[in-house]
Amino acid sequence: MSEALKGIKVVDLSRILAGPWASQMLADMGADVIKVERPKKGDDTRHWGPPFIKPAHGNEPAQAAYYHSANRNKQSIAIDITQRQGQQVIKDMITKADVLIENYKVGGLEKYGLSYQQVKKLNPKLVYCSITGFGQHGPYAHKAGYDAMIQGEGGLMSLTGAADGEPMKVGVAVIDVMTGLYSANAILAALLAKAHTNKGQHIDIALLDVQVATLANQGMNYLATGENPKRLGNAHPNIVPYQTFATNDGSLILAIGNDQQFERFCQAAQCSALANNALFKTNQHRVENRIELVPLLALILAKQSTDYWVTILEAIAVPCGPVNTLKQIFNHPQIHHREMVKQVPDKDGRLIKTVASPINLSDTPLQYKHAAPNIGQHSQQILTQFLQYNDEKVAALLQAGVVA
Repeated sequence: MSEALKGIKVVDLSRILAGPWASQMLADMGADVIKVERPKKGDDTRHWGPPFIKPAHGNEPAQAAYYHSANRNKQSIAIDITQRQGQQVIKDMITKADVLIENYKVGGLEKYGLSYQQVKKLNPKLVYCSITGFGQHGPYAHKAGYDAMIQGEGGLMSLTGAADGEPMKVGVAVIDVMTGLYSANAILAALLAKAHTNKGQHIDIALLDVQVATLANQGMNYLATGENPKRLGNAHPNIVPYQTFATNDGSLILAIGNDQQFERFCQAAQCSALANNALFKTNQHRVENRIELVPLLALILAKQSTDYWVTILEAIAVPCGPVNTLKQIFNHPQIHHREMVKQVPDKDGRLIKTVASPINLSDTPLQYKHAAPNIGQHSQQILTQFLQYNDEKVAALLQAGVVA
């Protein structure tokens, strides 16, 4: 079966989440992704558990579920990058690669001879993607960046949480994930550009930039007014009612996006007087008078079950839905139909569950070939088949501990 990125070769020097998320996307689309790891320890996320998908065995450490979330479909080679021979192995891979992804601190790869300026001489067509906390230049460029601190420094936490509560981070490392998405998009754009320029380029992606870019409407709200948006819990700053409400057996998210939907809701909820009230007739009025409206709606919605409201409101095209747990969403009939959980084999043939990509291509569908690899699982294969080293050279590298 044809794959969208068949033949594209990626050297992945990144670890944790943002870089591996990007390279996993490319791997799912058919690229050959070689994950370069530290001997014995590997990617930090291998150890970020419990829970663990696989227990420690022999020289292989335990594999956390976290690690498996971002590393399927890749090959792993363990290289000691501090040794000159190890650096040379990576350089040899770069001469054959289309893409390199790295998330070292700014300048961190220069001492190994692996900065963009150094390796573009080896391969002028290389697309080189650098992911850092604050970017390749500027007064903060030297600082390390991590998802939670960027959610705080980048403004997201100031918007998240109850109105009278403390700032909160999102329950998923959303900045890392979005950085991975932006990085993969940038890499694909650079590969398309290379098709007509015949040149590679350097991609500079910063977590802080991604955070600011994805402030979306809230960022524009500030630019338009000069006022800091306030935390609204689960409410929306620009639309009312657009938030969670308690029902008599759970919670409902009501997502009314226009005045016609509000009118239909009021009819179904037997409170048409609210739709006719001058204070609530348009969305602008409802935003301005949310303090008066929301408690009235809360009383009405608390009288019935979540299923009751979902059934009657969906019948009249008023957007709403239950607030599900992960158990509920992974048992959701639509998620089953969309096959959002796949099973992929590991090295020993054991099937590992994985959350599928949301990308569905009609002619070049994504492939789920194998689970995240063991450390150095493909080292000899990469040395002999990809780099075409002879047996003597492979044995010497293994014997010296340069490659494991």
